[in-house]
Amino acid sequence: MFSKYKKSDSAPAKKASVTPIAPVKEPAASTSMRRAAAPAAIAPIDKELKRKQRMGDIKLELHRVLLDNLNLAALEHASENDLRQEINAITAEFLNDNSIALGREDRMTLNSELYDEVTGLGPLETLLKDETVNDILVNGPQQIFVERSGKLELTDVTFKDERHLLRIIDKIVSAVGRRVDESNPYVDARLKDGSRFNAMVPPVAVDGSLVSIRKFKKDKLGIDDLVQFGAFTEEMAAYLQAAVATRLNIIVSGGTGSGKTTTLNALSSFIDNAERILTIEDTAELQLQQTHVGRMESRPPNVEGKGEVSPRDCLKNALRMRPDRIIVGETRGEEVIDMLQAMNTGHDGSMTTIHANSARDGVSRLENMIAMAGIEMPLKAVRSQISSAVNLIVQASRLQDGSRRMTSITEITGMEGDVISMQEIFRYQRVGLTPDNKIIGHFTATGVRSHYSERFRMWGYDLPSSIYEPIAAQ
Repeated sequence: MFSKYKKSDSAPAKKASVTPIAPVKEPAASTSMRRAAAPAAIAPIDKELKRKQRMGDIKLELHRVLLDNLNLAALEHASENDLRQEINAITAEFLNDNSIALGREDRMTLNSELYDEVTGLGPLETLLKDETVNDILVNGPQQIFVERSGKLELTDVTFKDERHLLRIIDKIVSAVGRRVDESNPYVDARLKDGSRFNAMVPPVAVDGSLVSIRKFKKDKLGIDDLVQFGAFTEEMAAYLQAAVATRLNIIVSGGTGSGKTTTLNALSSFIDNAERILTIEDTAELQLQQTHVGRMESRPPNVEGKGEVSPRDCLKNALRMRPDRIIVGETRGEEVIDMLQAMNTGHDGSMTTIHANSARDGVSRLENMIAMAGIEMPLKAVRSQISSAVNLIVQASRLQDGSRRMTSITEITGMEGDVISMQEIFRYQRVGLTPDNKIIGHFTATGVRSHYSERFRMWGYDLPSSIYEPIAAQ
């Protein structure tokens, strides 16, 4: 046994055994009380719980056996088929030695879960493989939620205990050169497939470690896909194509999970293949399809507190690398100054995202970020800088029924006195709710002609005036 991947230690590997689970004795009670307890309803639940606990104990002991016997370094070069066969053989021998009888289905499930423990992320592996899951949210070892179609659902997936959860967290962060412990209780990282990973561990996380995983979409959603899903209309898509192609500076605004990065990815598809694009992100999520793309990722400080590379450092360096466009995954700090400077000094067509609830709130947030950067500028000068740098704000929102919509497209047209002047071109008009709480609404133009119509025409995008005409509710 263990012919290929057994450790080459001279000492024999220790045999682990499962502590037998004693049958649960029924407490003494009167016959009448037994009748009142309705055992027929309770028994199946109790039996399933015991079976699940027993399977958990067996898996824990088997995992220890695997760690004691397998040469983990050799597994890196093992094929999936070989490793599965080895795990199956170890499992069969362990169950036989300990006189544990399992059905065929339970044995297959056990082998699959052990494979995930050795090579993947344990209980999270099945959720990561589920294409319908967008987010995985772990609130301690016994409570794991997922988001499907914009709605949160509690799953029956659990970890054995907090140590099991911490081991999986450590496996993820160590693979990307990060660490998480009591002295550094939170971490932001990226999984192998590009999914965004964030974790907080005790003592900061009070009731067990908190983990959130924003899954990476393998199939990039294009403009046509988003139009088909009802995120916006073909008229809005034609307008956005003209805006991106004519190199307007665009900010995608929205809340958490509203689809900002998806929208930014879709907008980037309109960029000409001949342009040089540089992207800057905390966690690389953008999926640009152009041939000339340079990707940068910021880096946190190391154990000694050194080696940090901030988004601002990346942005400053990007300006020396002859970019045609700069795309910043998210602007949320002092890098806003350099982003606005880049937009104002020849890098037209740059794009970024910010957290805000409306276009006007987005402008206020830019002002606040400049103030937090510690740069003392008169408010009028700040607003003048913003109005000349930013041309378009696209507002993405996740509505109460879980659907994601592009709720507003707003142009910044300049300054009127001390106020930044803006005009909304398209909006999502809500009408009401269906009995099952689905939002009823439609997209419509506001009737205002684009401030950049002449620019569009000069670049060869002569949009028909009909796309600016309001649409009456159906």
